[in-house]
Amino acid sequence: MITINDISARIAGRLLIDHATVALPAGTKAGLVGKNGAGKSTLFRIITGDLSAETGNISIPKNARIGQVAQEAPGTEDSLISIVLAADKERAALLLEAETATDPHRIAEIQTRLADIGAHSAEARAATILSGLGFDHEAQLRPASSFSGGWRMRVALAAVLFAEPDLLLLDEPTNYLDLEGTLWLEDYVRRYPHTVIIISHDRDLLNTAVNSIIHLDQKKLTFYRGGYDSFERQKAENDELQMKAKAKNDAARKHLQSFIDRFRAKATKAKQAQSRIKALERMGTVAAVIEDHVHPITFPKPEKQPASPIVAISGGVVGYEPGKPILKNLNLRIDNDDRIALLGSNGNGKSTFAKFISGRLEAQGGQLKTASSLKIGFFAQHQLDDLVPNESPVAHVRRLMPLEPEAKVRARVAQMGLATEKMETAAKDLSGGEKARLLMGLAAFHAPNLLILDEPTNHLDIDSRKALIEALNDYEGAVILISHDRHLIEATVDRLWLVNNGTVTSFDGDMEEYRSLIIAAGKKPAEKDKAETAASDQVNKAEQRKAAADKRASLAPLKKKINEVEALTKKLETLIQALDKELANPALYEKAPAKAAEKAKKRGEAAAKLSAAEEQWLELSAEYEEGMAG
Repeated sequence: MITINDISARIAGRLLIDHATVALPAGTKAGLVGKNGAGKSTLFRIITGDLSAETGNISIPKNARIGQVAQEAPGTEDSLISIVLAADKERAALLLEAETATDPHRIAEIQTRLADIGAHSAEARAATILSGLGFDHEAQLRPASSFSGGWRMRVALAAVLFAEPDLLLLDEPTNYLDLEGTLWLEDYVRRYPHTVIIISHDRDLLNTAVNSIIHLDQKKLTFYRGGYDSFERQKAENDELQMKAKAKNDAARKHLQSFIDRFRAKATKAKQAQSRIKALERMGTVAAVIEDHVHPITFPKPEKQPASPIVAISGGVVGYEPGKPILKNLNLRIDNDDRIALLGSNGNGKSTFAKFISGRLEAQGGQLKTASSLKIGFFAQHQLDDLVPNESPVAHVRRLMPLEPEAKVRARVAQMGLATEKMETAAKDLSGGEKARLLMGLAAFHAPNLLILDEPTNHLDIDSRKALIEALNDYEGAVILISHDRHLIEATVDRLWLVNNGTVTSFDGDMEEYRSLIIAAGKKPAEKDKAETAASDQVNKAEQRKAAADKRASLAPLKKKINEVEALTKKLETLIQALDKELANPALYEKAPAKAAEKAKKRGEAAAKLSAAEEQWLELSAEYEEGMAG
């Protein structure tokens, strides 16, 4: 049992956690969630002892080992496998002692303990973890200094997982993982034999890997059983109950206060007034539910959509050096309504393909044809460094619309989801999420027909990721997405392309099938090549892909009709929600019964239209799927 009792903490004079308490049973897998800046990482520092709490204490079982990813990624000349093996301090010390021990009893103790901790299978376990995080056998033998910073952070993660501490603390571990590494980590954390607390904005990770949620909100900690979806439902229910309790409390207080105000000065009623005052004091108040408003993200509607295909590649070859192609045998087309996610481990060429499509890399062979009026918007995480550090969001946008009045410039910044108080803040002082919103807005500024997003969610919290999903689903152009966020992929795309073995091919399975392949590859590193072969077997040949693309083009009018019905459904649902809110007000029936009846009738008509629209959507979707399968 781990108990966080009455903890308070300040950073730079700002109170982040205020007398918060929560208890975690042994073996709990908990997701720690809350707004950016709420104090989640601060709580981790208190747990590890790197920061002292202002009040309260944390109770952890005696001799329990606490592990977290090292701040500094290893960059030595040691091999990756040796770095990971060295993370188990006890094993390393016992093996060193075994080389010099002479006392038979001590030698026996050492060998018994080595057997107890599975020391002799340690190399296989370390190799399994490294493989799951994307390092093949050859890479595991290379020195850490030969890898980039992002890959070294994976080694640091592998080391703490191998050490298998009694309390594992993970702070945004997927930020330096690709989708494949994230899927493997989900499975690993789910099966981890000890307690885990993980800070993450990855909704799928929080639904798959953990069995409880700790919510840091309004400086307090609240424990919820279940994954993130369950937490959202429970919190919504609790908020609704609290709002009702507050309304009831406010009404009762108002009634007592009215009595006190009327009779306080009357001698005959003074005693009753005093008793009401005491009752009012005893009653207390119910706190209001404070909702943090998340600014929406919007992408401008393309002025004119070119005819499909907007991109066609035949025999394409692309790379950075002549004669050294990264990708070849590219035979693909992108239609104007495509929503495509690129799958494949980092280093296989996803970003290279995105740069090729966007015109940032020229073809070394074959042909790439794009529609004459095609506009492409491109977002990549590394471009965050391209923002001018001392310039504000307004200054960045003004450069793109120099002749427009200030009001229009600020309105455009607001559409990017940046708060008014952040509009004049220097880019270097914006949070990671605010920088990402600004950069996405700049990428889509000229209303592109094709939007390419390369890892857009690294600095976005869960609510901002939800806003991005809504923005992509409302966007009317084509989308190519590279992301380690499985929930984002499943919520926004309808096609999967696999970047693997030096080419890009269509993946016929869904994300669950792909997840199974990745987990199978990570569990048995010796069989990784077999798993990759299995993934490759899932793709179609060029002729099959072309036939499928032609079929999609022929079904485009039907797809358009489906989209129209979906838009109508959404509009009707919004109308019904608004009417339900009005009809739930008792005052409406007292003050305007005729109006209430009219709204009830309107609600019934809207419900009937919604039912008909849903039926039509089902019929059209079935027809579309049958056409695609035929």
